[in-house]
Amino acid sequence: MTAAKGAMRGPAIFLAQFMGDAAPFDNLDNAARWMAQAGYKGIQVPSNDPRCMDLKLAAESQDYCDDLIGRCREAGVEISELSTHLQGQLVAVHPAYDAAFDAFAPAELHGKPAERQAWAVEQLKLAAVASRRLGLKAHATFSGALAWPFVYPWPQRPAGLVEEAFAELGKRWRPILDAFDEQGIDLCYELHPGEDLHDGLTFERFLDAVGGHKRANILYDPSHFVLQAMDYLQFIDIYHDRIRMFHVKDAEFNPTGRAGVYGGYADWVDRPGRFRSLGDGQVDFTGIFSRLTQYGYDGWAVLEWECCLKHPEDGAREGAPFIEAHMIRRPERAFDDFAGGGDPANNRRWLGLS
Repeated sequence: MTAAKGAMRGPAIFLAQFMGDAAPFDNLDNAARWMAQAGYKGIQVPSNDPRCMDLKLAAESQDYCDDLIGRCREAGVEISELSTHLQGQLVAVHPAYDAAFDAFAPAELHGKPAERQAWAVEQLKLAAVASRRLGLKAHATFSGALAWPFVYPWPQRPAGLVEEAFAELGKRWRPILDAFDEQGIDLCYELHPGEDLHDGLTFERFLDAVGGHKRANILYDPSHFVLQAMDYLQFIDIYHDRIRMFHVKDAEFNPTGRAGVYGGYADWVDRPGRFRSLGDGQVDFTGIFSRLTQYGYDGWAVLEWECCLKHPEDGAREGAPFIEAHMIRRPERAFDDFAGGGDPANNRRWLGLS
């Protein structure tokens, strides 16, 4: 199925937070059937999870990709996009985070940051080919981070530190972006605290570093902007030309006399900024869906479920009708066509000029 230009698709759901060792989320077929029964039309697939797919085989074999497509359709859903969030994180890792992010790579690469980074780059390039074989048009990832330890300037950052970090980040990502361009796929960075690309200004820095590359685009997730106290609606006005993916995720930010944006190292349930199931937070989804429709967004609306209070299956069941209710079908004609003023050839007469 193909959507007309300007028509948003959905609802879809990201599988990463659901996969596990127990049914129904122990393999792609079971998860796809469960999500279809919950009302979803698409699934966003984490490419690093062997319970979902074999990324290397998908890049090598059209037959394997055709089989994946067929299995998903038989279950009642389509693959909306692939994700390399964890692999993308490893394209750029500050040494302070080496031990923590080793868990995102195969065991034989632990403690070997150079080899781990090379593996991550190759994973992204495989994902570009696999996305094309699956008939997709966009791909989700993280940027990784070199400058994040210096996000708050104390002690004062030396001149040129941030510029150097983004120059290196651009150098690492440019060949990956070129690989995605060769496959005709938009690479969409989820702007996220912990990544060097976490707001509009950092995305602009990165865009400059990669020469305005046409495949460098945005996965828009308003929850991460709520937790930064940003204007997430104006963000769409500014960057809509680069928004090619959309995570429908709710959040709330309730600062107190004890904690604010940084959260005081508290657990999620005790933080002023918390991710919530759809409809339980503060995000103005009516405004978001309206703006994305206004600007002709024609990608998928994908639930990313993360909530510190509600069970994931309950959040998923509630999410599909929530998204469905917010999607906007564009009119085929203007609402005031009934009062049309006649032939444009008479415009000069209307103005009293003839």
